Amino acid sequence: MVKNHCLAKSINDASWSLFRRWLEYFAVKFNTQVVAVNPRMTSQKCSDCGLIVKKSLSTRTHKCSCGCELQRDVNAAKNILNLAKASLGHKQSNATGLVTSTLLGETLVEQVTRVNVESPRL
Repeated sequence: MVKNHCLAKSINDASWSLFRRWLEYFAVKFNTQVVAVNPRMTSQKCSDCGLIVKKSLSTRTHKCSCGCELQRDVNAAKNILNLAKASLGHKQSNATGLVTSTLLGETLVEQVTRVNVESPRL
């Protein structure tokens, strides 16, 4: 459906709107917050020093002169988390890998426990 250039924008807008409503619904259900963040330049900006490191889309590793070397998506995720926390007045995150929480203010263990309570079959 999105290949139709006349309808593509409307279809994508509706999908993102629905996705955002689901996020907000579950944030209320789990007593947490959802923060919309502009993802512009988050994969280019170094999550350690803030320097802009230009790279093409085919470059999958972020390497900065400060010594920071991460997978590009991990770097972007840290930047997005830091932007969200900054908009809420929190300090910068020192998130690393799989131990980071996807819900602000909760640890991964709390999230897994909560999922097990909600869905005992998991």
